[in-house]
Amino acid sequence: MIKCITFDLDDTLWAVGPVVRAANHTLYEWLYENAPLFNQTYQLRDLNTLRDHVLTQQPDISYSVSRIRMEVLKYGLMQVGYSPDITAKLAEEAFAVFYKARQKVEFFEHALSMLETLKASGYMLGAISNGNADVQQVGLSHLMDFQFSADSAGVEKPDPLIFNQMLAHTRLKPEQVIHVGDHPIHDIEGAQTAGLWSIWVNLNEQQWEGDQPPDAEVSRLDDLPVKVEEIHAARRVRL
Repeated sequence: MIKCITFDLDDTLWAVGPVVRAANHTLYEWLYENAPLFNQTYQLRDLNTLRDHVLTQQPDISYSVSRIRMEVLKYGLMQVGYSPDITAKLAEEAFAVFYKARQKVEFFEHALSMLETLKASGYMLGAISNGNADVQQVGLSHLMDFQFSADSAGVEKPDPLIFNQMLAHTRLKPEQVIHVGDHPIHDIEGAQTAGLWSIWVNLNEQQWEGDQPPDAEVSRLDDLPVKVEEIHAARRVRL
């Protein structure tokens, strides 16, 4: 019996690209006012180059977009001449500016009504995301019962550990949970490896190219409750 449905967030419930681009612009405007040496040396397009350098030096933080962002800011600020103390202060403040702006999402059509339908049907709902969106700050606290992120878990999907942490938290068996997401590897393969049911959110109607297909697929979010009920009604046993 299905008791819980977990959701990826970015590109499953909203498009993440526009959100991050807007947050980067907000960050850059803040840096212009508060850390002008940074802007004199680096443009927005340079953030990826800084990111690559940081990950080369600190590959152990690759699972955490928040830690990467913080270390990129620290490295860039140090490179342009700020002292370690000023760098630490500016990086913390700059990250807070970015993080707040990053929570300003625009939900896909039917996303909220779909979640409300599932919640009203009695399912426990949760989020499992590799990103750093916060369900409370994006306005989902009344619908989501819990959240697991790569930042908090110490690993990113498709590592089964993050799914297992969710199972321990909910005290559920894998076959009692459906995971919903857009990414064939992070979400679908990750859920399958952990023994969960999976529903692929395929809003762009792409062809499935993975080895093992998802248990269900939707191209519209308002179709998702029906797919959940089909899996629930089938009462299949995960082998």
